[in-house]
Amino acid sequence: MDVAQHEFTVPNPRNMRSKVDALQKAISKFEQYEPEATHTFHGGMYCREVRSAQGALIVGKVHKQEHFFMLLSGSIIVTEGDDATPLTAPCILSSKPGTKRAIFMVEPSVFVTVHRTDATTVEDAENELVEFDPDAMFDVGNKAKPQDIEAISWRL
Repeated sequence: MDVAQHEFTVPNPRNMRSKVDALQKAISKFEQYEPEATHTFHGGMYCREVRSAQGALIVGKVHKQEHFFMLLSGSIIVTEGDDATPLTAPCILSSKPGTKRAIFMVEPSVFVTVHRTDATTVEDAENELVEFDPDAMFDVGNKAKPQDIEAISWRL
């Protein structure tokens, strides 16, 4: 899938979480890229594998529990703490409750998150592991939500 190129500005809030929320609001006006996601349950764990194209920008949901974020291949820029950090695979991050990330794919990338849960469906796992966000860009299972797309007209 091709990733559309857009230009937009984001206000300059004080902390990274506010910046990620402002970024989500700004890019929600455009058609959303839907990465390929695979969901696996095993032994009280939920593993979500996401394959994403170069140039894609994804804003995730707020996670309620600690979990691992592992970049298996590619290069990304990810919000972590109060910074936007470039990462190149392989690497592992420990995510704390309350984490909400923006991720820009510098290269085609594959990352996984691993969560403890007794859930056996994606719906149950997401209800347990992420906060409800009516403005989230993705529904259950990383499916892009239909957005009210802002019409843009160009004059030649």
